[in-house]
Amino acid sequence: MSRAAWPGRNVPLGATWDGEGTNFAVFSEGAEGVDLVLFGRDGSEEAVYELVERTELHWHGYVYGIGPGRHYGIRVHGPYDPQRGRRFNHHKLLLDPYSKAISGHVQWGPEVFGYRMGEKDDVEPSELDSGPCMPLSVVIDSSFPWGDDPRPNTSWADTIIYETHVRGFTRRHPEIPEHLRGTYAGLAHPAAIEHLTKLGVTAVELMPVHHFIDPPHLVENGLRNYWGYDSIGYFAPESRYSSAGSHGGQVREFKAMVRALHRAGLEVILDVVYNHTGEGNHLGPTLSFRGIDNAAYYKLSDEDPRHYWDVTGTGNTLNVRQPQTLQLIMDSLRYWVNEMHVDGFRFDLAAALARQFYDVDRLSAFFDIIHQDPVLSQVKLIAEPWDVGPGGYQVGNFPVRWAEWNGRYRDTVRDYWRAQSHGVSDLAYRLTGSSDLYQEDGRRPWASINFVTAHDGFTLRDLVSYTQKHNEANREGNRDGTDDNRSWNHGVEGPTDDASIGELRARQQRNFLSTLLLSQGCPMLLSGDEIGRTQRGNNNAYCQDNDTSWLDWRNTDHSLLRFTRRLIGLRRSHAVLRRQRFFQGQLGRGHRRKDIAWFRTDGTEMKDPQWNNAQNQSLGMLLNGELIPDRGPRGERIVDDTLLILLHAHHDDTDWVLPQGWGESWEVILDTARPDEIPGARWLKGAAQLKVTARSLLILRRGT
Repeated sequence: MSRAAWPGRNVPLGATWDGEGTNFAVFSEGAEGVDLVLFGRDGSEEAVYELVERTELHWHGYVYGIGPGRHYGIRVHGPYDPQRGRRFNHHKLLLDPYSKAISGHVQWGPEVFGYRMGEKDDVEPSELDSGPCMPLSVVIDSSFPWGDDPRPNTSWADTIIYETHVRGFTRRHPEIPEHLRGTYAGLAHPAAIEHLTKLGVTAVELMPVHHFIDPPHLVENGLRNYWGYDSIGYFAPESRYSSAGSHGGQVREFKAMVRALHRAGLEVILDVVYNHTGEGNHLGPTLSFRGIDNAAYYKLSDEDPRHYWDVTGTGNTLNVRQPQTLQLIMDSLRYWVNEMHVDGFRFDLAAALARQFYDVDRLSAFFDIIHQDPVLSQVKLIAEPWDVGPGGYQVGNFPVRWAEWNGRYRDTVRDYWRAQSHGVSDLAYRLTGSSDLYQEDGRRPWASINFVTAHDGFTLRDLVSYTQKHNEANREGNRDGTDDNRSWNHGVEGPTDDASIGELRARQQRNFLSTLLLSQGCPMLLSGDEIGRTQRGNNNAYCQDNDTSWLDWRNTDHSLLRFTRRLIGLRRSHAVLRRQRFFQGQLGRGHRRKDIAWFRTDGTEMKDPQWNNAQNQSLGMLLNGELIPDRGPRGERIVDDTLLILLHAHHDDTDWVLPQGWGESWEVILDTARPDEIPGARWLKGAAQLKVTARSLLILRRGT
């Protein structure tokens, strides 16, 4: 039997504890009534309160004596009429979209579906109670001893991103206590932080930590949603990564992790999924948004509102045109910045958020609001600039203040090092910050998030070791994932005893890492690539919450790790490698007035016909350290060494003639064919020739 709650307030949305009781507020435009259901720690239903007050489409009420740790859910009354986009069903217990913490996970069965399963379609409502099968929202105490919490505020030009997974990074780390492995506390452990700081990265980009679901098809196959791209709680940190329990402890543990990373000088960027939810298409479960106000939260088909307009490939797309849905996203973003102290966001399938009407519109309300927001306009904003809808590939088309995952960079660099490129013209653009994509929009080189590998695809070691994907463990007949890895090693796949092939693979890893960390823009390193992590050819390990995905610290490639640290150290010590402005070319009379110059193997400068010659697989890039347009923090002029970078993807060695007139002597400071060579071991004078090994990269520094 239900009773009426005290009126309370209509804002803020969600559950807000004030020390004496808790205010609850829920948005629903089409509902006819909303019930608040309270549960005990044992999961038993204790009380039901009607939220009888309705102000500005918010149903709200206040309950005395309810405080942190109390579990609750929502039941919404209204018409079940899928043909008109209405899917209310009070038999379904729902998560509060503004839950700050969530306890438990979905127990799959017909109870959690809003329609009667077994019928030919979804038009008949189900009367099964989903309460016993549902996770529950949790009231929290938001206080936390942040202290001064020194935010790193690393400039974009100095940023090096490390994409990682909370669970996978620490799950097998031998120096982290077992009960902390795979958790927020594990990532905050000194052993984890020491690896990151010694490596030299400046930011960790965490794969989704918003509370998400394990889809039923994975559960049926004994698998789990490892990547987490099925969000169901945009304010709640995923409880499976908590060592402190799921009754609110996950919130404090997440905050403690951020505080520890900040103290080490590391920023925290979240990979967020605001383009869709885990409720799927019209045949999916009713867990939260669908049952609270389906027509408001989701984009429905204009021709048939029973179905969803899907540009995400997941069955649904959030309706950013709807003011309340847009407010949900903005409130969530501000919450993670203001309350959880994160430093930025990477937006999954961001083009979907730009679809204010039909086409991708970079001036949509979403971007307008972020740009004028005093909080969000100050944090790092990164777009995955595509979705699966018409015209969804939008690399280079996001507005100022946004950086983008540069898919063109990934594809060009991969093609170059496997000798599949049509000349070196496109490579030159990618090495110099992709001015062809970003300069005309008024953006800087850091708008290009450069990467060669990411969570979605082969690891670096597998990229150079496999000619095709091996996703059999996903139990989809190896049909999932993208099989685009053209031949590297004459058909020899996986582990091999052939020393020459092993050395080639190791060198190609060093080539990729060197190219990435020597390019203008913002580099992103995939977690584990620095230690030689393999997924044994699986390039779509989204459901592999096991040794396939977890970092294997006991089999670290220490040589590769040393090399990667050395590369990052070079980048951080040379301002000419992280310019804040694009190159301009000729800045005055004389070739020494060029801020950049390009060379052939014979020591002459590149000419127009040579850029697109498919036979040309070599390129020399000279970065003039005397002509850096950037200024220091006090306006002082920045001067750096002049560097010459030689890239040679051909399968034969070559003799490279050093360019004349740029310096009398050159020091080799890095050679991917000789990774352990000490800088300065080779000095060259005048117009000397330098032996360059097949498929290798060298860095030379001009002598004083």
